[in-house]
Amino acid sequence: MCGIAGIITTDTSFISEQRLLQMTNALQHRGPERERFWTNDERTVGFSHRRLRIIDLSEAGAQPMHCLNRYTIVYNGEIYNYIEIKETLQKQGYSFASHSDTEVILAAYDCWKEKCLQQFDGMFAFAIWDNIEKKLFAARDRFGEKPFFYHFDQNNNFLFASEMKAMWAAGVVKEMNNSMLLNYLSLGWVQNPVDSMETFYSGIFQLPHASYLIFSLYENDLSINRYWDIDKEKIIDITSEKAIEQFAELFTTSVKRRLRSDVAVGTSLSGGLDSSSVVATIKKISAGADLTSFSAVFPNFEKDESKYVDNVKTQFNLKSFTTTPTADGFINDFEKLCYHQEEPFGSASIYAQFKVFELAKQNDVTVLLDGQGADETLAGYSKYIHWFLQELFTSKFHAFKQQKKMLVQNKIAFDWGFKNYVAALLPAQTASQLQKKYLSLALNNRDIKRDFVEAFLDREMMYKPIVTKLNDILYFNSMQFGLQELLRYADRNAMAHGREVRLPFLAHELVEFIFSIPAELKINNGFTKNILRQTMQHSLPASIVWRKDKVGFEPPQKKWMQEQQIQDYIMHAKEKLVAEKIMNENILHKPIKAKGSTESNNNDFYYLVAGKML
Repeated sequence: MCGIAGIITTDTSFISEQRLLQMTNALQHRGPERERFWTNDERTVGFSHRRLRIIDLSEAGAQPMHCLNRYTIVYNGEIYNYIEIKETLQKQGYSFASHSDTEVILAAYDCWKEKCLQQFDGMFAFAIWDNIEKKLFAARDRFGEKPFFYHFDQNNNFLFASEMKAMWAAGVVKEMNNSMLLNYLSLGWVQNPVDSMETFYSGIFQLPHASYLIFSLYENDLSINRYWDIDKEKIIDITSEKAIEQFAELFTTSVKRRLRSDVAVGTSLSGGLDSSSVVATIKKISAGADLTSFSAVFPNFEKDESKYVDNVKTQFNLKSFTTTPTADGFINDFEKLCYHQEEPFGSASIYAQFKVFELAKQNDVTVLLDGQGADETLAGYSKYIHWFLQELFTSKFHAFKQQKKMLVQNKIAFDWGFKNYVAALLPAQTASQLQKKYLSLALNNRDIKRDFVEAFLDREMMYKPIVTKLNDILYFNSMQFGLQELLRYADRNAMAHGREVRLPFLAHELVEFIFSIPAELKINNGFTKNILRQTMQHSLPASIVWRKDKVGFEPPQKKWMQEQQIQDYIMHAKEKLVAEKIMNENILHKPIKAKGSTESNNNDFYYLVAGKML
């Protein structure tokens, strides 16, 4: 786990140790232990690296790393199955000088070239320079857990880094992408659902997840290709019992691999089913071993998770640490939070996560396993019930009536009325109407200056998928719009404190299996995430396995926003947005609307963040 940066150019005067140093200094938090640089003999390639030692703590694991007098790599992440890949490569004649996964990537690339990516179970962003072919090969993991940003200018200078601030330090101009800003201010969106390369800053792009790029220096050619995707159409015929057995096997393998580390490993624990399942599986794999957990709690807040955290702590005899984020803390850390996130965020919920990783740092635990990713793949949010029922309504009407009845009996809150029947029968028209709805919200926002809207509104961004089955919306949220936002928050929050977060629910073989099973195994008997609940029912307290409410790391944001100091911050942000001719002056006279972190139209929070990001 590290921070990486690099420059590839035909302008040899552009590469200097000073410029590389400026880039790595901006990434010091990602790798606080040491920095190293490398330039090739022609001074057309320069790599820099900040190291956070996780696997092979010796100098043999340091980067930039070289191989066969041909390849040089800088790499951020973990290949969890590197031991198995290494054994395969050794049988093919490769030898290794370290115990690191970095060296395994280099040998795998030499052996299989871009097809090596199919071998990896991991989170990664890396760049390999091939000194014979004079080209750069860079790749990013399947879901986008690790970041890779790049800038390619008219002078044939190609720069890349783990975070955009490294490129700003190298001289790339920081210029807001106003189309993205408009969507954020009007809709709260922090992603472009139709172009995953786009960021909030013009001229800086991100390599899409599950993709690789090849940059040929002297041909001035940059190509980007996708190497993996989820098949959401293929549904297997499998019994519930067999599905539970296979799910448990895949999940256990994922957790086991993500425990591989040469430094201390702990877990973040929210008290919900997902993080509790990770804890239970770790304890099953490592029976008798100590395990440390870190949690955010909010005493006297209606969504506080303390009692569930305590249940898990007691059952598994955890060494447990808790933090209580406050309004004062949020105010004091707000600039730091914005600095590390770089791009806008939708609510104060990420601050709770930020404090959990800070707590882990204070207690010298470097690696944390986390339950993120389960909701988007296993249909954990209550909103998925609508699409689940719509699928059954058009394909299995008897099952539709039965499942709807069980949801009612189980007192699960969901709305199902005339619009849902229409959506089930006319999915394309429904998607079109939703697109028009969001377009109208952007066009008719009276807080935003009309000329700003007309200049920067991108109608193609107002994309909504055609949903005919549950897998359609799960795919959209897992691969296009939703999960990548959460992964960005987690990466920046963890790396702000030099911590590593690992996500067992995002092992690609596990996700592929989840998408292949029928919808009724994901939602059934009045419960979301049914297959996970069935798998864990004998390992966790019933109070957690069969919980009906869905709560994340949610702070009392509404109460915080009523604090005078935060309201002063919001007013200052509004004044800045007006001065920049983005917002109308009328917003300065509107009362601030304090809202919770999961409420819609959280405009004043958006203004607060946008004002700081400008």
